[in-house]
Amino acid sequence: MTYHINLSIVGLLCLTTTLSLAQVRIYNPGRVAERSVENRANNKVNQGIDRGLDKVEEGIGNIFKKKKKAPEGQKPADDTYGDQPNNQPGNNSDGASNGASVGGGRSNGNIANRAPEPASLKAYSKFDFVAGEKIVAAEDFSQDAVGDFPAKWNTNGSAEVVTIEGMPGKWLMLRKTDNASFIPDFVRDLPDNFTLEFDFVYSGMDKAYAYSQRLYTTFHETKKNDDRITSVAGGRGAVFELNGGMGTGKAGIYQTTEGGGYTDLRGARDLDYAFNPSNNGKVFHVAMWRQKQRLRVYVDEVKVFDLPRIFPEDIKLNAMRFHSHISEDRDQHFVSNIRLAVGAPDTRSKLMTEGKFSTTGIMFDVNSDKIKPESYGVLKEIAATLTDNAGVRVKIIGHTDSDGDDAQNLDLSKRRAASVKAALASEFGIAAARLDTDGKGESQPAVPNTTPEGKANNRRVEFVKL
Repeated sequence: MTYHINLSIVGLLCLTTTLSLAQVRIYNPGRVAERSVENRANNKVNQGIDRGLDKVEEGIGNIFKKKKKAPEGQKPADDTYGDQPNNQPGNNSDGASNGASVGGGRSNGNIANRAPEPASLKAYSKFDFVAGEKIVAAEDFSQDAVGDFPAKWNTNGSAEVVTIEGMPGKWLMLRKTDNASFIPDFVRDLPDNFTLEFDFVYSGMDKAYAYSQRLYTTFHETKKNDDRITSVAGGRGAVFELNGGMGTGKAGIYQTTEGGGYTDLRGARDLDYAFNPSNNGKVFHVAMWRQKQRLRVYVDEVKVFDLPRIFPEDIKLNAMRFHSHISEDRDQHFVSNIRLAVGAPDTRSKLMTEGKFSTTGIMFDVNSDKIKPESYGVLKEIAATLTDNAGVRVKIIGHTDSDGDDAQNLDLSKRRAASVKAALASEFGIAAARLDTDGKGESQPAVPNTTPEGKANNRRVEFVKL
């Protein structure tokens, strides 16, 4: 027996027997309101349902109106805040597809009924994040059945793999939790230089009620991955917090002690421009970059924190976890497309000295040649190398993993190489005559396509000096 989960403006939950996979659905707001009012007339027992219905009656249209653009100059500055936080914490596969949707059933959640509007490459003009050279851990939950807790993870709480209507792939959905950790057992020793990236979606955020909606990402030094599993951190390290309580987005960063506590080295900043009720259902890209003692944290194109001494000099990081505290049944967090990469790419040396540079840091939408904005930092590095070596010509070669049809993968790899050429020419002023393109599809894998990490390393773009 399987069940599907639907998301809409009203916090209603119903497990129904279906012939399909579990899926998060985004309903039409008007139809949801009609169905919800009818439910309220028939059933006033559940206070959580009543509260969701009260919200609908207050004016569902206000929640789904288009978000107004902030006036120019009002976006938070790209810097680090050292003040104390307001709320201190307590102790892509190329062949991915959506699950089938089914009708009927009530819904749970508050994801807005609209497609997220991705940022452009130009929005990332100050973005200096560069992904690590080799992907050592990747997680898109493709190997896990919808409705299950992922097999390669550990927890003291509850979560499940779902699909979200209108979004590719699978997601880990975190619901009402109280100090629950979600630990990828496959993440082990973390070197002096690594990057961690993941996609994040929230739902249920509003400004009407006081509640907790916190997601922590932590790197720490511990004897076992699950030490102090009810705590945010298992030992010395650093914690990054996303906090959506009262519908007002905030971010925090904290240095942790051997016992999982907190030192005075901490920071906080307002992220209300990003995390607010208007952005329920939007996909955010979180990127974290460690260089020895230093940690940079980015949310989409904004560098949220840059702390040069948050990790002790003698620390040996060997574990990471997500930690969640969500106080309402109708709220959810979703994470997916997790990528841990190690090593500092040396674009200039490899391209100019070795004659070849390969990167997994140029990423594309699923089954598409559209470049994701978070690829900007890598493109900027390549463009700088070509600008400083004006006589050099290169061939750009696209590669895919083995999922899907061979001929389609070959065509996709060629189109992706052409997109990279176009971006280097239009965004960075590199003469198109200096750039040739080609695509090899799945025919030249760098590693076997037998694991998520292998597939992620094979989805790459190569630059060969001519």
